[in-house]
Amino acid sequence: MTDPQFEEILRGHLPFLPADEPLTPDTNLTDHGLDSLGIVDLLTALEGQYGVAFVDDALTRETFETVGSLWSVLDGLRPAAV
Repeated sequence: MTDPQFEEILRGHLPFLPADEPLTPDTNLTDHGLDSLGIVDLLTALEGQYGVAFVDDALTRETFETVGSLWSVLDGLRPAAV
């Protein structure tokens, strides 16, 4: 569902996620320590890694609720593979 770079970046922004706990689509990001400042840092990291810009419509609480919701939005912003 996701890729290794996404998981690596995301884990760096989830201070309460144990290193041995797998990320699943239902993993709640705020439960694992993602706060408003963390969201800003995470956005910057994801935009840099993937060469995308999160549009205003994507900047919702729902986008940053779970791993799956964030990946879905990010994946939708990425250019289609040729």
